Parts: sequence; structure tokens; C-alpha cells
Amino acid sequence: MTIFERFADERLPVGSRIALAFEYQGSAYRGWQSQLKPQVATIQEALEGAISAVAAAPVTVMCAGRTDAGVHATHQIVHFDAPATRSLKAWVAGVNAKLPSDIAVLWAQQVPEDFHARFSATARRYRYVILNQARRSAHLAKGVTLVETLLDENLMHQEAQVLLGEQDFSGFRAASCQSKTAMRNIHFANVSRRGRYVVIDIAGNAFLHHMVRNIAGVLIAVGCGEMPAGWTRQVLEGRDRSKGGVTAKPDGLYLVDVTYPEQFNLPQTYLGPDFVVP
Repeated sequence: MTIFERFADERLPVGSRIALAFEYQGSAYRGWQSQLKPQVATIQEALEGAISAVAAAPVTVMCAGRTDAGVHATHQIVHFDAPATRSLKAWVAGVNAKLPSDIAVLWAQQVPEDFHARFSATARRYRYVILNQARRSAHLAKGVTLVETLLDENLMHQEAQVLLGEQDFSGFRAASCQSKTAMRNIHFANVSRRGRYVVIDIAGNAFLHHMVRNIAGVLIAVGCGEMPAGWTRQVLEGRDRSKGGVTAKPDGLYLVDVTYPEQFNLPQTYLGPDFVVP
């Protein structure tokens, strides 16, 4: 069954739990979470407004993982309990018609009542995309992080391997991070060159506030020769964020996948971002 065949026309009853996947370009938004200030645009506010318009009733969604201001996604997941009888097709085409052009729904699917976009997830995957050339790009001004110094992607990949497994990532967490523990389990961390792009591809059970951007900052510093080989391990073992260098910009960061148990049978889509290759 293709992703398009899942857009069924059958109207689902009130109270049906709907999982919805969508992508967004986050440059114009102050992150995922709605804020008290009405003039501050957020992804959650835009999405809930569009879903509520289709439902003709207020809808609140729960997401797989909050993203910061300026961060993007190619595969974010939310769930909500439908307050009106609508088809899956309506939850895709109808919501897309109400959304701004920088947010787009990918698919919708009915899920069991025990599905939770955040707590049912077993892993999140991010890609940090670096444009590694001597000049900026007008077309990708907010979609990549520009590094003008030639990066050694092989060295960066070697450095990233010390991050694997369950460890204390205090050296890579933001000072404002509210998590009760800095223990996280990194499943893989790969760095590769794709033409003029260097991509940091990392997955784990969960991530601390600014964790991926702080990891990217350390790997970039080593890759351009600003810091010596082995510095990633020093930051990890030192567990002191104040000695971990600069937090990389949000522009190059994408949430590209969220993994759930097979029992939920959720559709799979490309990882992205589009200009890098799947």
C-alpha cells in the first residue's frame, strides 16, 4: 500500500485518535511550542489552527519532539483526538489548504488509543546539514549552516563514534535544559560529504536541549582544525558545557525521522531534506 492509498475517504468517528506526519521550514518560527505572546509565530500554533479549522472545533496536538527557533523538520509526528467526523483525506488535504506554505502535512493515519506521539516513540533522528564552501548561498540562506573552511568529514566521523551508546551528555546540554537526567543513548552518529554538503546524521532514544547543535559545534571545530582530534571525547568525559565550545546555528538542523514500534504500522517517508538526497 502506498502512502497515497492511506488517504482514505471513509469518515472516522468522533474521538478517533489520529497520527499526523508533517514537515516544515522553521526559519520564520520561534520553535515548536506555542507561546503566550500572540505576535510570536510557532509551528504548534499554525498546525493547531489549521486542524481546528478543518474540525470546526478547537484541537490540541501532542508532538514527538519539540524543535527550537529556526530548526526544521522533514518528518515530525503529532497525534490528536478528532472532535469531528472527518476522513484521513480531509486531515491531509484539508489541513494543508489551511497551512502556510512553509508547513505541509505528509500523511494521516488512525491509531489506537494507547498511541502517543512522544511517549510511544523509541528513537529520533536528526540531520545537521553544513554547506561547506567559500561563499553563502542565496537559495539556501536559512536551510543550511555555512562553514567556509574546508572540513575533514572523515575526521569528524571518527570523532563522532565516541558518542555511541548510553552515556552522560552533560557536556552537550544547554544550560537551560530541564531534563532530570543527562543520560541518553545514541544509536549511530555518521558524518559524510555529499558534494558541497557535509551531513551529520545522528539517532538516539532522545536528545537534550541543544544537544545535537552542541555536538555539531564540537565536530565542526575539530573538522576545520580549530580544535585537535580527541576534543569530542574530552567534552563528553568532562561533562562541563562551559568548556564545550560554540553551539552550532539552528539553520542546518532537521528532525528527519521518529521511530515507533511496528505494531502501530505507521507509513515511512523520505528522510530529507530534499536538496541533500534521501
